[in-house]
Amino acid sequence: MDPTNQTTISEFLLLGLTDDPALQSLIFSLFLSMCLVTFLGNLLIILAIYSDSHLHTPMYFFLCNLSFNDICISMTTIPKMLVNILTGDQSITYTGCLTQVAFVMLSSYWENFLLAVMAYDRSVAICHPLRYTVIMKPCLCILLVLISLFVSITDALLHTLLLLRLSFCRDPEVPQFFCEFAQVIKLSCSDTFTDNVIILIAVCVFAGVPFSGIIFSYIHIVSSVLRMPSSGGKQKAFSTCGSHLSVVCLFYGTGAGVYISSAVSDSSKKTAVASVMYSVVPQILNPFIYSLRNRDMKVALRNLMDRIISL
Repeated sequence: MDPTNQTTISEFLLLGLTDDPALQSLIFSLFLSMCLVTFLGNLLIILAIYSDSHLHTPMYFFLCNLSFNDICISMTTIPKMLVNILTGDQSITYTGCLTQVAFVMLSSYWENFLLAVMAYDRSVAICHPLRYTVIMKPCLCILLVLISLFVSITDALLHTLLLLRLSFCRDPEVPQFFCEFAQVIKLSCSDTFTDNVIILIAVCVFAGVPFSGIIFSYIHIVSSVLRMPSSGGKQKAFSTCGSHLSVVCLFYGTGAGVYISSAVSDSSKKTAVASVMYSVVPQILNPFIYSLRNRDMKVALRNLMDRIISL
């Protein structure tokens, strides 16, 4: 590309979901509602687990971290979109855009690892029930979460550093409501071949390994359940995995949908709408999945609401 088209930029433009002014108020109301529901729903999950000593187990410890992560990813993307709609200004600073990229990547990869850790936890609980408390010690649970977080931070920094070395054209327009890495790198005027190769390797390692771990854990779970003599035991075992399996399907299903949509469609608006499916929908549905399908969580939430009302 002609060097005259390259410059040191100070901001990006977030095009959002639509440029129709008549729809802006509707989109603002919809995303504000989803942001509040996501924040309050996941916060209630965290508070319910914290306030109920019966839920101080590895499974709910990992769920707390998952809920915290869901709050973080929602607060990283939606508030900026709401501010832009209110002010009528689509811009986001260069630093702000890279910060969004870093936190979205961090949250996405951390969720990926947390789901793998939760699958391992369920595998131990079902395949080795008598040794569960011995294996899943508090120190191991904390270590697994910290390692997952560290690896996610490392990968997020890698993606951000790759963006820092690139040059961008004038008035770069991101066809999203937030700075998504795949869309930002397309705006570069530099040669991105090396960057794309590094990214592909990173994705295969940092996303492929946790996903393989989930598959491996569920192979062990199914194998153990099928060897159980009673149908009641089988049903109970599968019910303990139901919520987690639903969240896994939602997370990877929406992610795959975005990838397929961007690959087969040239429409930036369709890609932007598809991105909502993985950046907003899983975070808003996860609290409902874990609360509606889990009797212990229902009781803890009911007790928490009673305490709040009685204050």
